[in-house]
Amino acid sequence: MACMKLGSKSDAFQRQGQAWFCTTGLPSDIVVEVGEMSFHLHKFPLLSRSGVMERRIAEASKEGDDKCLIHISDLPGGDKTFELVAKFCYGVKLELTASNVVYLRCAAEHLEMTEEYGEGNLVSQTETFFNQVVLKSWKDSIKALQSCDEVLEHADELNITKKCIESLAMRASTDPNLFGWPVVEHGGPMQSPGGSVLWNGISTGARPKHASSDWWYEDASMLSFPLFKRLITVMDSRGIREDIIAGSLTYYTRKHLPGLKRRRGGPESSGRFSTPLSSGSVLSEEEQKHLLEETEELLRMQKGLVPTKFFADMLRIAKILKASPSCIANLEKRIGMQLDQAALEDLVMPSFSHTMETLYEVDSVQRILDHFLSTDQITPVDVGSPCSSVDDRNIMGSPQSITPMTAVSKLIDGYLAEVAPDVNLKLPKFQALAASVPEYARLLDDGLYRAIDIYLKHHPWLAETERENLCRLLDCQKLSLEACTHAAQNERLPLRIIVQVLFFEQLQLRTSVAGCFLVSDNLDGGSRQLRSGGFAGGSTEGGGWATAVRENQVLKVGMDSMRMRVCELEKECSNMRQEIEKLGKTTKGGGGGGGGSGSGGKTWFGIKLKSHQMCSAQEGSVSKSNNENVKMEKLKDVKERRGKHKKASSISSER
Repeated sequence: MACMKLGSKSDAFQRQGQAWFCTTGLPSDIVVEVGEMSFHLHKFPLLSRSGVMERRIAEASKEGDDKCLIHISDLPGGDKTFELVAKFCYGVKLELTASNVVYLRCAAEHLEMTEEYGEGNLVSQTETFFNQVVLKSWKDSIKALQSCDEVLEHADELNITKKCIESLAMRASTDPNLFGWPVVEHGGPMQSPGGSVLWNGISTGARPKHASSDWWYEDASMLSFPLFKRLITVMDSRGIREDIIAGSLTYYTRKHLPGLKRRRGGPESSGRFSTPLSSGSVLSEEEQKHLLEETEELLRMQKGLVPTKFFADMLRIAKILKASPSCIANLEKRIGMQLDQAALEDLVMPSFSHTMETLYEVDSVQRILDHFLSTDQITPVDVGSPCSSVDDRNIMGSPQSITPMTAVSKLIDGYLAEVAPDVNLKLPKFQALAASVPEYARLLDDGLYRAIDIYLKHHPWLAETERENLCRLLDCQKLSLEACTHAAQNERLPLRIIVQVLFFEQLQLRTSVAGCFLVSDNLDGGSRQLRSGGFAGGSTEGGGWATAVRENQVLKVGMDSMRMRVCELEKECSNMRQEIEKLGKTTKGGGGGGGGSGSGGKTWFGIKLKSHQMCSAQEGSVSKSNNENVKMEKLKDVKERRGKHKKASSISSER
C-alpha cells in the first residue's frame, strides 16, 4: 500500500488514559475535547494551521479563561483523526495512506486547514496524495472507498466517493491483461515491458497467466452494500457485460447471506458464481432481508443470466426472512422463466408457514410451473402413435427429444414423487400439480405412475372414487413394458386401470409383431434402393440407415426360416394325404369276403356302408390322428417363431 510521509519531528505525544499530552517541555494552554478523548495542547500550532481553531481560541480568550477548553463533537473520523491532525500541526512525522487519507481530507476541510493558514497545509497535501497516488491504484481505491462509510456525508460533499467509484469502474471495465508493466495490481506478478515475468528485476521469459473477468469480485465484496450498489450502477452505465455484473451480485450475496453457502462443489462452484470461502461481518436479519430484496431488484429479468440454483436458494431464504410479497413473487417468476434448467433439489423446499399445512412448498412450485407455462417458448412435440412401442432409453439418448417442456415434465414428476409421502398433502393439490403438465410433454408416463403409486401407498384411506379420479391422469398407452408389468400386479390401483393396462399392453405387443411383418415385406425394396445409391443422406443419417438395414436383415432371416418351415410342413401334409389314399385303395381291393350285396358297398357288423363312405371314414380316422400331430407341431413351431420375433423386436427397439 502506497504512503506519503509528512513532518520531520520525532513523536512528542504521549497518551495517559483518555488524554493526550504534548511533551515539548512547555505547559499546555488549551484542552481540546473530541468525543471522550481530551488533548492537552498549545494554542499557536493549532491556530496557525486551522481557521476554525483560530476563531474558537479567539472566542475562548474573550471570556478570560487562563486555560481555554474547546469541544469538537462533529469532527469527521473522531479522536483518532484529530490525533493525526494535531501531529501535522506540530510537524511530527506521520504517514498518509489509503486508509486514513479520506478521514484527514474531510477533517482538514472541516477545520479549514487551507493554504490561507500556511503553505502546504493539510487540505492540499491530502488532495495531492489522493488524486495522484490513491486513484491510480485498484487496491488503494478500494481501501479509500471502504473508509468513506464512516464519513459518507462529508466524502460525498468533496466528491471523494464518486472519484473512487469512477476509478474502480474504469479499471474493472478494462481487460486486466492489458494493464501491462510494471504491475498487475490485482495480485499478478511483476512484468517487463516485453510482457515476461520479472524475478528480482530479472526477466524470466515466462508469460503471466491471463486473468479472468471476475478478478475484482472478491475486492468489491468487501464494500458495504450501499457503496457496492453505487459501484455496480456505475459499472453498468459504462457498458460492462450483463453476465459480469450478475456474477458480481451473486458473489456478493453469497458472501454476506450465510444461508446461500450451504452447498458447495456443485456445477456453479467454479468460475464467477463460486461461493467465497470467507465472509465479512455477519449481518443482522433485517440487513440480510434488505440485501436480498435489493439484490433481486438489481438483477435483470433475463433467462440464463444467473443459475436457477441461486434463485432457488434466494427464494428459500426470502421465506425464512419473511421478505416482501413482491420479492418472493419475482423470485418465483425468475425460477419459472428457466425452470427447465432447475434440478429436483432446487424445488424441494420445506414449508415455513405457521400453519404447517404441508411439509413442502407445493403452492410455490405450482406458481413457478404456471410462470413457465405462461411463456411463449413452449411448443408441442410429436410423440408418435399412442399404440407405438416407446423405449425410455431411446428417448433419453435422443437430443432432439429433450425439449424444455419435456425436461420440466420429468422434473415435476420427480417432485411429485418426492412430496407424495407427505400425509398432509391433500389430493386436490397433488392432482392439480400433476394435471398442470400438458399431456404432450410426457413422452412416457412412468414418472407420473411412480408418483401416483407412492401417493396411494402413503394415503391408504382414499376412497375408490378418489383413487379412480387420480389414476385418470395416467395415459396407459404411454407406460413402458416395465411399468405395465408393475401396474398389472399393483393392488393399490383401481381394477379399471389394471384392465386398461393389460389391454394396451396386449395392443402394443400386437402392433410390434405386425410391424415386424411389415418391415420384412418391405426389406427387399429398401435393400435394393440402398445398393443402387437411392439414399442420398449425410454421414450421420447413413450410419443410422445402415444400422436399421442390419436389424431388418436379421428379421428377414427369421422370416425366411419360418417360410421354409411352413413349406416343409405343407410337403409333409401332402405326403400324408397320398399315404391315406393308398391305404384306402388297398382296403377297397381286399374287402370282397366281408359279405354284403356287392355292387358298390360293404356290410360290416350288419351295417351297410358305401365304399367311398368307408374309405372316407378310414381316411378321416387316419387323417384325424395325423392332423392332430401336425397341428401340435405347427403350434410348437409358431410359439418358437413368435418367441424369436419378440426377442428380435426387443433388440431392435433397444438399439
